[in-house]
Amino acid sequence: MVSPCDILTIIAHPDDAEFGAAGSIAAWTAEGKTVVYVVCTGGGKGTTDRKVSPADLERIRQQEQRAAASVLGVSEVVFLGMEDQGLEDTREFRETLVRLIRRYRPEKVISSDPYRRYLWHRDHRIVGQVVMDALFPYARDHLAYPDLLEEGLEPHKVQEALFFGTDEVNHWIDISDTFEIKLEALICHATQIRELKVDNLESWLRARCRRLAEGSDFTLAEAFHRVKLPD
Repeated sequence: MVSPCDILTIIAHPDDAEFGAAGSIAAWTAEGKTVVYVVCTGGGKGTTDRKVSPADLERIRQQEQRAAASVLGVSEVVFLGMEDQGLEDTREFRETLVRLIRRYRPEKVISSDPYRRYLWHRDHRIVGQVVMDALFPYARDHLAYPDLLEEGLEPHKVQEALFFGTDEVNHWIDISDTFEIKLEALICHATQIRELKVDNLESWLRARCRRLAEGSDFTLAEAFHRVKLPD
């Protein structure tokens, strides 16, 4: 029997949640909220190293994701095992996410913004779009995917969605008190930190969070597009 969670984070790759929302997640878990990750792909193509195979990289990145989730106090990590750089907006993918939303019954869902323009990983765009469609109207409507009713999964209305990586910020979360935890979680993704090729990760991340805080009253922040869903 799966226990409901407060916040369901649905991402394309291992590390997406840490880059986009780890400071917020650390604050929520410190408040006692339950957070579950759904990681759609294994991130097997996220490297410039021609010596590593996609299968080996996926195995390593799953370990990195579990370690980062542990740092943040995330209760569970679900890996869907879909192909990196291969996500598509399909009925089957949407049903998979609807099933998970109905199973975990979160108040809030976190994902990547589907409407960011130009430079944006296609997997991020696709997962955000499928998440939004899964939330509204499919997860709430009993006639959508009636086979889920046979599984005992009743419709569920999520209260709000927060999309990171957005061009249209309308919501900031102060991470001044959780920045160090965000950094610690991000360090777990060693394969991806190497790909960044920055001299000082802490300085780079601090500058990034300062930029994200622009327009808010905070010094360090994570920025989202917030969507309030209908009752």
